[in-house]
Amino acid sequence: MSNFDKQLAKIKNDKGFIAALDQSGGSTPKALKLYGLGEDAYKNEQEMFDVVHKMRSRMITSPAFSGKRLIGAILFENTMDRDIDGKPTPTYLWNVKGVVPFLKIDKGLADEKDGVQLMKPNPGLDALLKRAKTKDVFGTKMRSVIKQANKAGIDAVVKQQFEVGKQILAAGLVPIIEPEVDIKTPNKAGAEELLKAAITKELAALKPDQKVMLKLTIPDKDDFYQDLITNKNVLRVVALSGGYTRDDANKRLARNHGMTASFSRALAEGLTAQQSDKQFNDALDKSIESIYQASIT
Repeated sequence: MSNFDKQLAKIKNDKGFIAALDQSGGSTPKALKLYGLGEDAYKNEQEMFDVVHKMRSRMITSPAFSGKRLIGAILFENTMDRDIDGKPTPTYLWNVKGVVPFLKIDKGLADEKDGVQLMKPNPGLDALLKRAKTKDVFGTKMRSVIKQANKAGIDAVVKQQFEVGKQILAAGLVPIIEPEVDIKTPNKAGAEELLKAAITKELAALKPDQKVMLKLTIPDKDDFYQDLITNKNVLRVVALSGGYTRDDANKRLARNHGMTASFSRALAEGLTAQQSDKQFNDALDKSIESIYQASIT
């Protein structure tokens, strides 16, 4: 059984959730600030990435972080290219922790148009996918944002996501399609209606062997995405925490059966650089357990 097939089986069958450790250049200072490290902790971008890699390594090497409750982890490109304990990060995740590695591949968001932000062009994507494949990365993640219940905008977001998704499938990786609905969207439920219709249409155009994952904002209407969860072309539907507190995100997630977490900020909530290893590991363990319980409903 190949590594990819073992990873596929874990993503498809195991209980657990995905840790999103993929803050990129723009969101890293905010993540570090929440971790108790201000901008005086680094002098330039290189040092900032050194500091954030230390934070991520601390999380990944913690005894609390393992394949028992985590099925996957999403990495930023800079993290994929670094080592943990002398092993490439994706290799360490899979071989040591039993956690399936994913890679964030988008280059950020374009300016808002028709109430949405599409992904920026990504001319180097094929080369990045090839490199990820050689590093035992299983899949990818890419984010767009929906801010209004605007059909033209939402259709454009979903169309772009699936076009890039097919490019990822052709490279032998599994795409996580992430059209995030901003939790501040006026008529969020209406935007989710339009989003589900657009996704359902794109899924119907896929071949039987083209399997994707979906990463969606926890919907206003409980169990709203059930028919996407059971769709034959969908490996798994995961939820982003979207700015909700961990408690709130967990409560909302638990009411959506079959949807599992892919939390970033909510996972790291309460972790600081100043904690002793015991305090840090205990806090991470508590965070992982609460998200795990909400993910297995």
